[in-house]
Amino acid sequence: MKRLIIGVFALCIAVLCGASTANAQGYIKLNGLYALGGIVNPQVEFKLTKHSALQTEIVYSPWREFKSGKHFHVGLFSNEYRYYFRDTNDGWYVGAELGIMLFDMSKPTFANGKIGFQNRYCKGYGCLAAGVVGYEWRFAERWMLDAYVGFGYLHSMYNGYSLDGKIQMNPHRPDYKQPKYPDPFNASAEWLPSQIGVSIGFLLWK
Repeated sequence: MKRLIIGVFALCIAVLCGASTANAQGYIKLNGLYALGGIVNPQVEFKLTKHSALQTEIVYSPWREFKSGKHFHVGLFSNEYRYYFRDTNDGWYVGAELGIMLFDMSKPTFANGKIGFQNRYCKGYGCLAAGVVGYEWRFAERWMLDAYVGFGYLHSMYNGYSLDGKIQMNPHRPDYKQPKYPDPFNASAEWLPSQIGVSIGFLLWK
């Protein structure tokens, strides 16, 4: 898993460096939807060709612990390739995202139409591969809006803790994966929504 994380990180850096040397216009953006929840999500989008672009971004949630004891401290670095059907930074697009993350968080739950959090938290790392669909609207010479959603595959490795900080030595696993001795290190692979946002962008150079 560590080799996979390092490989994804190296690929993200290589793609980003390639984009920075291309003949590209660049938008800097901020996800307003995340900002309403106190999550920082700056983005930079580089034009590659008439129909394609690369976006690199950081997502950072500073919420180490809420009054309820739940955690939501997350950092994500990702790169996303986008294909525009009409013209770059204008109209509908589809994309593919690769990212790596570190987290100290209580996993979300979805029950009876409500979003909640488990009464425990996990510390670990993971990698993400996702598909994205979105729409960009240039409403002024240098300004644009970007609305998008993503869904993908998340693989993570972590230790689990109760809200009082006690490590869980026997986390939930299928019976055939139970180790001979207590082991707190766990893994999970899930298909989940990967991102949602409405970002405002400013053209820095062209």
